[in-house]
Amino acid sequence: GVIARDFTFQNCRRVAQAIADYVKEEQIKDKKGPFSGPMVIGYDKRFQSDVFAREIAKVLEANQMHPILMADALPTPAVSYMTKKLGGLGVMVTASHNPPTYNGVKIKIDGRAALEPVTKGIESWVDRTAPTRAAEIKTKSYRDVYVQYLKSHADLSKIKAKIKKPIVIDYMHGAAIGLMAEVLKAKNLVEIRAKHDPLFGGVHPEPIEQYLSALSEAVKKNKAAVGLALDGDADRFGLVDENGKYLTPCQVFPMIVLYLIEKKKFKKKIVQSVSLGYLAERIAKEKGIPFEQLPVGFKHVAERIAQGEADIAGEESGGYAWATKGGIAERDGMLTALLFLEMMAVTGKTPSQLWKEVETRFGASHYKRIDYRIHKAVVDKALWTQKLIKKLPKKLLGTAIKELISIDGLKIVLEDGHWLLMRPSGTEPLMRVYAESDKAERTQGLLDIGHRVLDEVGLL
Repeated sequence: GVIARDFTFQNCRRVAQAIADYVKEEQIKDKKGPFSGPMVIGYDKRFQSDVFAREIAKVLEANQMHPILMADALPTPAVSYMTKKLGGLGVMVTASHNPPTYNGVKIKIDGRAALEPVTKGIESWVDRTAPTRAAEIKTKSYRDVYVQYLKSHADLSKIKAKIKKPIVIDYMHGAAIGLMAEVLKAKNLVEIRAKHDPLFGGVHPEPIEQYLSALSEAVKKNKAAVGLALDGDADRFGLVDENGKYLTPCQVFPMIVLYLIEKKKFKKKIVQSVSLGYLAERIAKEKGIPFEQLPVGFKHVAERIAQGEADIAGEESGGYAWATKGGIAERDGMLTALLFLEMMAVTGKTPSQLWKEVETRFGASHYKRIDYRIHKAVVDKALWTQKLIKKLPKKLLGTAIKELISIDGLKIVLEDGHWLLMRPSGTEPLMRVYAESDKAERTQGLLDIGHRVLDEVGLL
């Protein structure tokens, strides 16, 4: 919620007390379960995130939860990793990619986002007990632990030996500031937006094209090999090629998929959010690998990796994960950045060449998302979806509709594989409209249809 309006110290205390009560109840059921280890409390670099995190830790300490407050602002994946390593629950104070006025709380368990039974369980305890606060709490730095984890999952020597041109890393004033320099220790590393700024330089800390002009300019100015971007809590990743051109997640994910299958010999299912593109599915089909689309929210795709069912997971907002020994089922912007550098080093190809290979073999992708602010919440998604379906023509841009997918909003898939998706955001008062086709003008045409349909049902 909005800081000082929704996200207040009192509300943080209420949530912290609910977490404590929920964990106590679960510990009675199973003393050796996933809540047996110490709690880890993390925070990003948003306005007073560290102070809010300390307040949460004080409430948990008063409830004998023995929390450990991180001594440094670190990415959300660092908290996730520590829950796997220590066996306790993790609390991260962050609003991720959202505007500077927002803050929030993420719950982590067993190396990934808590699923609905846990979050609903915590919600059920809100205001059943009045929160109390301890005077002292324990703090500890896990920065070195996280840095070593990152180093153990990337071929750093090959990256440094093969990539001689500058590498630009854009921290977007977020929680990962300085981490790439600690992990890679390369002389050709250029760090931008690397100072603490709770206003994020006047843009949203989201690694998408409209907010990455600074990265694009830095790549061109330094004649760099690549531009890598991380969001506010560094679990999402954005890419700019050697020419300063932004590559969408619908292009980045199939590049990762193809590399992991052909070079790393991954063979299990590929899973992605319903808002991601069609190229990964085409790759899966050619390779004879199972493929599945799931609702938006990385926890859904991550769970498939955690259960050993899938090898590779992706989402439209720039979150990617893959199964590794000693790894976690969690999106991690830093790990993805390191993987992409490894891809360049191993293949000897530039980002544009890596994309060109995918495009030549599996088709073009022109993807775009437009967000519209709404003032009327979508309460009944099923009813809303049915209203949209009634307003749809039989053909879109002259092409028949092949399939309607309603697992999260309404995704309209055409006979040629092109698609349009309309869905309300789960974190902001926004209606998101997505489309992908093989031509930019056709994609825009699909988005225009989406806008018209939403207007007809009274949401815009």
